[in-house]
Amino acid sequence: MDTGYKKLDIYKLSYDLAIKVHRITLTLPKFATYEEESQIHRSSKSIPVNIVERYCLRRHKNEYLQYLHRASGSSQETIVHLNILHDTQSLSDENTFSELSERYDHLGRMIFRFIESIIAEHLTPNYVKENNSYYES
Repeated sequence: MDTGYKKLDIYKLSYDLAIKVHRITLTLPKFATYEEESQIHRSSKSIPVNIVERYCLRRHKNEYLQYLHRASGSSQETIVHLNILHDTQSLSDENTFSELSERYDHLGRMIFRFIESIIAEHLTPNYVKENNSYYES
């Protein structure tokens, strides 16, 4: 059973997409690997990494939101890199491009809704008392 951040749908989807993007970049034409490969690797992998860091800082609302905003920005950045690869015909498989674009768009909406829910209802996790001492629940 998944626990912690691994149970979050936004983590699961972002991790799955980062793996798919990584595999796809291995098939890019040689000239594209030097230009876009490292950029799209960083942006796609930044999303799940920021979600994990966010999860670890969840009791601090400002940091919590900061990492989620970074994940959102990296999601949008990845879409731009996908569009560049598609428009330069480095990623010529229309089905792959469409699927990734749709899934990253969906992920971006999920992250946005998650951010909105944190802003509206940020609750201190049950393992933190008012005086910031830890206890087991």
